[in-house]
Amino acid sequence: MISPLYPVLDSSVLSSDRDERAEYLTATVKKLIEAGVTILQYRNKAGSDKEILSDARVMRNAARSKLKLIMNDRPDLAVKVKFSGAHIGQGDLSYAQAREILSPEMILGISTHNEQQVIDADATLADYVAIGPIFATKTKDNPDPVVGLDGLRAARGLTKKPLVAIGGITLENVQEVWRAGADSVAVISAIFGTPVAPAKLAKDFLRLFR
Repeated sequence: MISPLYPVLDSSVLSSDRDERAEYLTATVKKLIEAGVTILQYRNKAGSDKEILSDARVMRNAARSKLKLIMNDRPDLAVKVKFSGAHIGQGDLSYAQAREILSPEMILGISTHNEQQVIDADATLADYVAIGPIFATKTKDNPDPVVGLDGLRAARGLTKKPLVAIGGITLENVQEVWRAGADSVAVISAIFGTPVAPAKLAKDFLRLFR
């Protein structure tokens, strides 16, 4: 069963200074573990392989196997850095291509944005299906159309796989997202895009779930 909270750490929040970057990643991963977070995705859409691997190694060393680390888009790098798995979108590798790269025990999740994509993802052996954006979001340059809570409810009826809701989810609306059928919520800016410490916000989300 996937955790009710699935933070996604986007590289845009990181400093360009290598030492500051490593210090932030180390402290953040450790504090998120202390807060009760059990899965964390690393997303870097623009960085070089060298930068992605450098960040990922820092995160892996900080996690010390106490946290499932998921690599966005790049199953090959997930394998190389010994992450727990990878997450692919509709414009990335196919499920079959990604699964061939990952070892059998590694997690593989798929993003979906409409009912047909949910049906297609459900037909695979993906470990979870993500659906969104649930609400309007600014974390993508060209976001897909908002699916809303009705779209989430429809997705819930199309798959028995763990369903991860993403897009515009906040402390104010997260409970209605869970009630609409999400097993987990993926949050980016609601945890990493504010002046409040990510671990504090993670605790607040998890407290609402309980």
